[in-house]
Amino acid sequence: MTLSASHPLMDGRTADSPLITAYRGGTPSRRPVWFMRQAGRSLPEYRKLREGIAMLDSCLDPALASEITLQPVRRHDVDAGIFFSDIVIPLKLAGVDVDIVPGVGPVLGTPVRTAADVAALPVLTEEALEPIREAVRLTVAELGKTPLIGFAGAPFTLAAYMVEGKPSRDHLGPRTMMHADPDAWRALTEWAADASGMFLRAQLEAGASAGQLFDSWAGSLGLADYTRHVAPASSRALDHVRDLGAPLVHFGTGTSELLGAMRDVGVDVVGVDYRLPLDEANRRLGGATPLQGNIDPALLNAPWPVLEAHVREVLAAGAAAPGHVVNLGHGVPPETDPDVLTRVVELIHSVEP
Repeated sequence: MTLSASHPLMDGRTADSPLITAYRGGTPSRRPVWFMRQAGRSLPEYRKLREGIAMLDSCLDPALASEITLQPVRRHDVDAGIFFSDIVIPLKLAGVDVDIVPGVGPVLGTPVRTAADVAALPVLTEEALEPIREAVRLTVAELGKTPLIGFAGAPFTLAAYMVEGKPSRDHLGPRTMMHADPDAWRALTEWAADASGMFLRAQLEAGASAGQLFDSWAGSLGLADYTRHVAPASSRALDHVRDLGAPLVHFGTGTSELLGAMRDVGVDVVGVDYRLPLDEANRRLGGATPLQGNIDPALLNAPWPVLEAHVREVLAAGAAAPGHVVNLGHGVPPETDPDVLTRVVELIHSVEP
C-alpha cells in the first residue's frame, strides 16, 4: 500500500517543499519553520471562531478544524500546517468517555486501571474516522504546495491520561502500572497504539504529507522503563503508517535522555525540546538524523534583540544536523503576540539554508 496518485506527496505539490526536503535530509530552498500549537490559542481569529464551541466539538467539525488549521499558515507564512485536533480524539471516536475540561485538560469519565478495564475498552472503527479524513481533505485542497502535518499522541501519553483519568504532574499511576501489572499495561498501550496509529493513518491517507507522534509525558520516564515498557507501543503505532512513505517525526518534552530510543522506534526526524541545544542533540544521535526545534517559547515575550539572538543561536546549532526544521521547543503560549511569530518566521526565512 502506498499513497494515492493524487496525494500531495505523489502529485508534485509538496514532495520538494522546504519542509519535506529538510525532513528527508536535503537542502531546502529556504529554512523551513512551523510552530507546535500554531493553530489556535494565540490567534484572535481562532478565539473568535471557537466562541461557544467545546474543544472536542471543534475538532470534529471538519470545516471548522480545517479553517483553524489554515489560519496560521495565512498569517505567518509558515512552511507547514499542523492539523488542528487533539490527541484524545481517537478515544472520543472509539466511544471512550473523555472530555477536554477548560483549565484542566483531558478528563475521563472512568479511569482505566485493571486488566478488566482494558478488556472493556471499545474498538475504534475506520468509519468513525471519517470526520478526520474530511477535515484533512478540505485543508489540503486549500494549502496547495504547503504541506500538512498529521499528528497523533504517543501511546504512553494517551495511556497516562487513561490511567490517571486526568492530567498529572508525576504520572505515578501509569509508572506504577507498568511494573505492578505489566500485562495489563502492555494491553493498554497496545490499544492506545492502535487507536493513535489509525488516527494518524487517516490523516496521511487523506492528504497529510508528514506525521508527528507527540509523547508529551515521556520525560517522566527513565531510559530503561521507556525502552522496555513504552518504545514497543510507540513502534506499533508507527507500524500503522510506515508503508505510506511519508516522513515521520517523534517529539517529546523533557526527553533529552531518551532521544536515541525515541529515534529507534523508527522515525526519520527527532523533535527536540528547549532544554537541549540542537548541536548536542545531533551529537547524541550520531549526526545522522534530521532535527526539529527548538526555540524556547519563554523567549517569545522577551525584547526583540534577545529573541533574535536566541533564534540565530538555534539556527546555528541546528546547522550541525543533516536536516533542520525550525520549531519551538514546545507549543506556542496562549499569550504570545502573533506579530512576534510572524517576525520570527521572516527572520528564519531571511537566513540562507
